[in-house]
Parts: sequence; structure tokens; C-alpha cells
Amino acid sequence: MPPLPFVTQALLLINVALFCLDFLLSGLLTHWFALYPLGHGFLPWQVVTYAFLHFGGVHLLFNMLMLWMFGGDVELRWGPRKYLQLYFVSLLVAALAQLILAPLFGSGAATIGASGALYGLLVAFAMTDPDRMVMMLIPPIPMKARTMAIVYGALELYVLLPPFFPGVGFLNYLMGSVAHFAHLGGMLGGFLVLRYWRRQPPFARRRR
Repeated sequence: MPPLPFVTQALLLINVALFCLDFLLSGLLTHWFALYPLGHGFLPWQVVTYAFLHFGGVHLLFNMLMLWMFGGDVELRWGPRKYLQLYFVSLLVAALAQLILAPLFGSGAATIGASGALYGLLVAFAMTDPDRMVMMLIPPIPMKARTMAIVYGALELYVLLPPFFPGVGFLNYLMGSVAHFAHLGGMLGGFLVLRYWRRQPPFARRRR
């Protein structure tokens, strides 16, 4: 791994610092800045602030490992300005997906965590260098970046199947508190940003 560039370092430090501060304040930051469902404590700034808070040490650790694995490489490839665009578009699309879709599945829980933005980074990493070999965290299996993105996206879809196909999707018992719509929204955000940068459909320039 190359040395982490400035923006990725800053995001790491901000997330860790806010986690420590929230712990010292007994969850006060989470109370005000988590992403709450519409009509149940939602405030406009929460579509951004939720992505800088975490439920616990394990949650923070896995997200920061993901940021370390993919963030620095994406920033070096695209530069800090585009990197920040990608990060914030991904977290915003993740928030919108969670706000709109989660209530349809009966979820009224608040959402926090950088996962939506990080899934956007994962997609950007896979689209930029699809054949690069990476190691999954769980399970620890080496695979191409493109395959890893597909596997993670497929797992997120799989755990959402039970409402439509009873008895299918046992992983939802292991991942019941995970914001799956935020993850999928983040992946969509990352995908659309890369397509926009490349002027590919649906953002291709029209020929005159």
C-alpha cells in the first residue's frame, strides 16, 4: 500500500476523533446527527453527518479498514477534488436510499456509519482497476476487484429477499442491523459518478 494521501488521512482522523468525542459525550452526537427516518427526528444536515459517526469500535474498525484499503488508491488515481466529490455523492445517495426505501421494509431505526460512502469507493476502485487482486476481509479470499464489488453488492441484495421470498436469505439474521439500502445506494452513487467522469451513459455527451 502506498502512503495515504491527505484527504484519506483527514477522513480517517475525523471519523476516529468524532467517535471518541461521541463516546465522551455519551452518544450526544449520535442523538443529533444520526440519520433518522422522515417524520421521526429527521433534520436536513443528517444526510451528511450520519456518515461520520459509528455505533462501536468494531463498526469503526471495519469501516476505517475499508477506507484505508480503497480510499488512498482512489484519491491517488482521481485527485483530491474528484475524490471528495465521489465520497460525498456516494454518502448522499446512500442517505436518500435509506430514507426512501428502508421505511417500505418496516425499518424505523436511525442510521450511522461511513459504509455508504465506502461502498461507493469500492465500486470506483473496481471500475478503475477491475483486474487488480484484493483480499476480502470476510472471508479472507483473494479475488479481482470487480468480483469483490459484485459479491458485496449481491450479498446486500440477498439479505433483502425474505420479504418477497419467505425462507430465502439466511444472512439477514447475521446482518439484521445493517443499513443495506444505504450500502446499495452508496454503490449506485459511486457507479454514477464514475460514469459521469467518463462521459458514459446516462451522461454521454450528445453529438451535434
